[in-house]
Amino acid sequence: MPVARPHIEPRLVPSADSVVVKEIYLSLQGESSHAGLLCAFIRLTGCHLRCTYCDSEFAFHGGKRRKNAEILEEVKSLRTPRVEITGGEPLLQPGVYPLMQSLLDGGYTVLLETSGAIDVRLVPPDVHKIVDMKTPSSGESSRNDLRNFASMNARDELKFVIGSREDYEWSKALITEHRLAEKPFALLFSTVFDKLHPRELAEWTVDDRLPVRFQLQMHKYLWDPNARGV
Repeated sequence: MPVARPHIEPRLVPSADSVVVKEIYLSLQGESSHAGLLCAFIRLTGCHLRCTYCDSEFAFHGGKRRKNAEILEEVKSLRTPRVEITGGEPLLQPGVYPLMQSLLDGGYTVLLETSGAIDVRLVPPDVHKIVDMKTPSSGESSRNDLRNFASMNARDELKFVIGSREDYEWSKALITEHRLAEKPFALLFSTVFDKLHPRELAEWTVDDRLPVRFQLQMHKYLWDPNARGV
């Protein structure tokens, strides 16, 4: 079981008015129920996991510390009502919590992409949380924080990235064990790009009649899967 962490109110942390940003850009949302919609992306630096299929290793280091107010101004210039905060693992930075609230206060639809290894209970409830479940092929499945199941609401989505039949069976068993189909949040299945053909996962899902949304990482088919800022 995960070790309990002390509750620290983000606004009391000295660096809560800023975050270290790797990049900010405009693109189409590539996955989740928001796929295909215009979206501004704020990618934060740093991650405590090292998943085998990670597609954003460039965000582990570097970047620039920026004030949240400055970030809001840049997002405003991109002229889209939808913003996703991603990483790395954005919840490692205390300033991300007031940043999300500021974006909500500005009238934006705010999405959060997070690893699933940190409890999302402090995330503002109006944020659309997209929470990963690390499957066995990630090498990090022991880091999943199952408290997230109780911290997610009907706006949220639990994402399984599947690279093998073992990952699929593990995911199916977790859905059954924790009765995830009865939870208010959606369940998403997608493949590890270039590791498992999407047709295989689609057929398994249909055969087992799983209550999940099958999805593709649209951006990896539209653009170079190793490209930045897309």
